[in-house]
Amino acid sequence: MSASASAALLSTPLNALHLELGARMVPFAGYSMPVQYPDGLIAEHKHTRSAAGLFDVSHMGQLRLVGPDAAAAFETLMPVDVIDLAVGKQRYGLLLNDDGGILDDLMFFRVSQDELFVIVNGACKVADIAHIQARIGTRCQVEPMPSHGLLALQGPQAVTALSRLAPGVEKLVFMTGGNFDVKGIPCFITRSGYTGEDGFEISVAGDQAQALARLLLAQPEVKPIGLGARNSLRLEAGLCLYGSDLDTTTTPPEAGLNWAIQKVRRTGGARAGGFPGAEKVLAQIDNPATLPRKRVGLIAQERIPVREQVEICTPDGKAIGATTSGLLGPTIDKPIAMAYVEPAFAAIGTRLNAMVRGKPVPVEVVTMPFVAPNYFRG
Repeated sequence: MSASASAALLSTPLNALHLELGARMVPFAGYSMPVQYPDGLIAEHKHTRSAAGLFDVSHMGQLRLVGPDAAAAFETLMPVDVIDLAVGKQRYGLLLNDDGGILDDLMFFRVSQDELFVIVNGACKVADIAHIQARIGTRCQVEPMPSHGLLALQGPQAVTALSRLAPGVEKLVFMTGGNFDVKGIPCFITRSGYTGEDGFEISVAGDQAQALARLLLAQPEVKPIGLGARNSLRLEAGLCLYGSDLDTTTTPPEAGLNWAIQKVRRTGGARAGGFPGAEKVLAQIDNPATLPRKRVGLIAQERIPVREQVEICTPDGKAIGATTSGLLGPTIDKPIAMAYVEPAFAAIGTRLNAMVRGKPVPVEVVTMPFVAPNYFRG
């Protein structure tokens, strides 16, 4: 990356550490971020699957929603049960526009009856915060946390490494969290992540983020991991990347995210509807035959990577969709991809072709995730 290109980019609190560790830096979501370290993407991916990888995700947006009406207000923006989420628990959510399209996907945590902690995607955070402020800013305090860093420690040995520094974190289960002291550094820790592995996300004051990262990297199980491996891990886990697999034209049912819409918000539920695009989204859930497209997982039958934006066709050449993510999955050692296709061709086992540089590569629709999750549920 040239000096002129990097000059316009923002830096996370760990920027100097990334450079010290030999990271290759690239522009991402307006930040200069590490795409990989000297070990390389494949080694970083496999290390995270077998031990523990430390990711800098400080480019993501963190904010607090505070006030007795915060949960009810936030629920008006999403087709998700916010009001009933218990204190100490976390949930996946979807900000929708008035046409049912996804503005962003996010995580939110119930800190207390009167406070939510929210993490949004880095590329969307400015628009998200403006949207939330405009829609519910009169009902609760919307407090961005730009001075905070965010680290993710992911992998089957993450709990061993972190519990050595912060006794008690091992008692957390998937999608729970709380305040912890990590060798004198105050942190807010949730047992969650976006790799399909057991692990933690750690919110910390920006001026203490580097000290925390050095403590974690000093543990024998932990190595630094870049954005490249983060992308391959989340794709193997069947998780969507906003901007690639989701955007403002995608509805939750098209993306296969009905699991994120609790019964209480669906047709016949106690608090059905009442969110942007509710009529369209609920109609698609109630009658899947109306869906114009569906997200599917694909495995290529030849050892040829199928990248994003590759046309998907029937065996007789009819174009029926396109990929949104794709690569050679390092864990399963096969070319994998996500795509949106016409629903008639979305059944598991359907044989299709991906048009890679004009040549058909046979692919099969498969169940996701490509690699089984390893979440700790107690």
